[in-house]
Amino acid sequence: MKLGVIIAGIFALGLFAPTAFAAPSAQIVMEKTTFSYGEKLFYTIEVSEVTGDLAIIHIRDESGKGSSAIPIEISQLRTEVPSLYPFEKEVFPEGKFFIDLQYSGAEYTAEFNLIDSGNVVIPFQTKQIAYSWVNNQVSSGILIDSIQKMVEEDAINIPYEIDRDHMEEIYIPEWMKITTIWWLEEKISDGTYANAFQNLIDRQIITI
Repeated sequence: MKLGVIIAGIFALGLFAPTAFAAPSAQIVMEKTTFSYGEKLFYTIEVSEVTGDLAIIHIRDESGKGSSAIPIEISQLRTEVPSLYPFEKEVFPEGKFFIDLQYSGAEYTAEFNLIDSGNVVIPFQTKQIAYSWVNNQVSSGILIDSIQKMVEEDAINIPYEIDRDHMEEIYIPEWMKITTIWWLEEKISDGTYANAFQNLIDRQIITI
């Protein structure tokens, strides 16, 4: 009888004794695995539990060259991570890239390919200047100068040299700011905006 009680007690202890908790798991879910210049990287971090730790991301290319650590706050089991800036040729070479994730002891790597599909890409620096132009903080000449220096000629071809002595005389119609706002708000693409700008140049509506 006593032996039965002891065995029952051991069994009960086994049911209620603390068990070792498994380490959290984490993974990266890609929206897609092939991106083109002009597109933005987008992925989702999925974790098995929220621990209060930050997720740490590194992005590297095939040669091993990578970004500095990118901390991402994890407050829910699914965290979407959209990039603020599109891929540019001057920053990212074509090829395969890897996204390395570290979170509460868990590690995971996802990969994607970057290709040149011929998209028109206007550099972010020019977009910043366009934003200032829309808000009357810089002149039309400064915007044209940025386009000539930063945008590839086959996207927007400005058929005259920008003379700093006459930069303030460059004219862009005020209504072009509406199209520029649509572009900055990503309602139209870089290619559509470049075509609209080139049309004004070809028709000599933008003048110097």
